[in-house]
Amino acid sequence: MSGRAPYWLDPHDSTAPFPPVELALRDPDGLLALGGDLSAERLLTAYRHGIFPWYSAGQPILWWSPDPRMALRPGALKISRSLRKTLRKGGFRISLDENFPAVMAACAEPRADAQGTWITDDMYHA
Repeated sequence: MSGRAPYWLDPHDSTAPFPPVELALRDPDGLLALGGDLSAERLLTAYRHGIFPWYSAGQPILWWSPDPRMALRPGALKISRSLRKTLRKGGFRISLDENFPAVMAACAEPRADAQGTWITDDMYHA
């Protein structure tokens, strides 16, 4: 970890602001803050600023903003000819928001190649 400590967010104050993402640590890459809560207000604020929660059971909530960070903006997406050709062939279906709870539950299932999951009960319910 670098010489600077991550910022602490009061878990009893969902309006406490995040620090600027430029203050995220380089080691571990992108760790910005600890603590806080998983309220809808805090999550929306975080995602709007390129910050996301990622932690394991038994840890405080860890908030991350690595640099660089990939952000997909659908309006700016350029589809290559080869991808367009693949899309025309079909064989798959794209859907949005059809059964989010089932997707979260499936993603939280244990995997043979990993111990535990970052999708804790608190994260699932948030």
